Amino acid sequence: MADIQVQDKGNKGGKVRSKKQNTRVDMTPMVDLGFLLITFFMFTTTFSKPNVMDLGLPAKPKKDQKRPDTEIKLSNSISIILGEDNRIFWHQQDNISLTEANLNETTFDREGIRKVIEKAKNSAENKDYFTVIIKPSDDAVYKNFVDILDEMAITNSGKYGVTEIKPWEKAIYEKKVGAKSPSN
Repeated sequence: MADIQVQDKGNKGGKVRSKKQNTRVDMTPMVDLGFLLITFFMFTTTFSKPNVMDLGLPAKPKKDQKRPDTEIKLSNSISIILGEDNRIFWHQQDNISLTEANLNETTFDREGIRKVIEKAKNSAENKDYFTVIIKPSDDAVYKNFVDILDEMAITNSGKYGVTEIKPWEKAIYEKKVGAKSPSN
């Protein structure tokens, strides 16, 4: 609380002057109140919420249930490889026919991968079973993965899968990236 301290200097006669009073305000309760407010706001404030991406994963098969055949025909699929330095490659080849020449590079814009996916979907043997296979490389960044999932939503590609690059694809990819690398 506030105290008023009065100094008594005695009566020496003469003029009567008003006594000067020293005022001192005790700030201890104000500091306590400040800490209480800080604590209150820390507990009631919501900090940044984590960004969560929904991935539709298939249900686990029951033990007695036979797994369906997961063989995907090349005419009903496209493989997309997410590479380093925001590069993206695609192909519709098997392990024997894939070469550096038919591992095609495109971009993430609407004239790039979106057109490639739509063209592959339109030329698919059976559009109901058209599948996009996404294969991020070890050098790919998370932003590119999110961008390709956005493209799946934009192109209405309901069937897509995320898997690792096969060794034969990785060899061709590394040759292609190494051939166009500015450091080589």
